[in-house]
Amino acid sequence: MKEQKWIHEGLITESLPNGMFRVHLANEDQILGYISGRIRRSLIRILRGDRVKIEISRFNQGTYNLQTSQQRFGRLDNF
Repeated sequence: MKEQKWIHEGLITESLPNGMFRVHLANEDQILGYISGRIRRSLIRILRGDRVKIEISRFNQGTYNLQTSQQRFGRLDNF
């Protein structure tokens, strides 16, 4: 059985070492996220101010998986 994941939209506010980022979510929360494996392999750059989608597992303990808006879900025009 595949685990349940929630998807949220956010804005990159700070870039940290090792592909980690601080993300400001639409509901005013600040979380710590990391780059997904596909983005890391494709050498896609994520910069401050980029809009992203976040996959949150219910078993996760504080860090979350980032997906770029262009890579998997299409562009976020009205964010």
